[in-house]
Amino acid sequence: MAATGDEVKLLGFWASPFVKRVRIALNLKSVGYECLDEVLGSKSELLLKSNPVYKRIPVLIHEGKPICESMIIVEYVDEVWAGMGPSIVPSDPYDRAIARFWATYIDDKLPSAIRIILGKLEGNKAEAVEQMAAMLPLLEDAFKICSKGNDFFGGDTIGYLDIALGSFLGWVRAVEKIVGVELLDEKKTPLLVGWSERFCVDGAVMNVMPKADDLVEFSKVHM
Repeated sequence: MAATGDEVKLLGFWASPFVKRVRIALNLKSVGYECLDEVLGSKSELLLKSNPVYKRIPVLIHEGKPICESMIIVEYVDEVWAGMGPSIVPSDPYDRAIARFWATYIDDKLPSAIRIILGKLEGNKAEAVEQMAAMLPLLEDAFKICSKGNDFFGGDTIGYLDIALGSFLGWVRAVEKIVGVELLDEKKTPLLVGWSERFCVDGAVMNVMPKADDLVEFSKVHM
């Protein structure tokens, strides 16, 4: 039985890819939840109380208990609601280790590159674009291995690594519009392009993923 919004609350913000990860995981499991959006530029008392270490979103509050950090929350959702929806985290130890490796790689490289391009973090914007472009062929190869010929990194259904990378697709497309460069190129990374299209029209994702144009406008005003 799906949990109700009263039992599950998510502290977040609509433009955050990290918050999207949690929302997609909850949607895959058909878990009802209440979104509590933070006000940009300030931190609510509930956020500071729930995540006193990092003081950042997302935070999942389940039955009054907070869980922090997006991919930790994704694993928590998969374990707590194991009997609902598809499995998110690979069951095979090797597949699980590989998925976690690539998720760590994504978080180590992609957010900082995007923030540099948007002017939110100091750095060379041209080099940041090159870094993003260099990541994608590696992730194309990872898709070949992890998908095992299926539609998603996770196989037949969206899984852990799909969520880790897919949550950034809106911002990748926004960066393409901002810098005028096609990063997800069908000639260079055809598997990732096909995967991205399937990912974004999935029922757990399509109402969560922000439009690139909305993110571009957001970046103009707030970045």
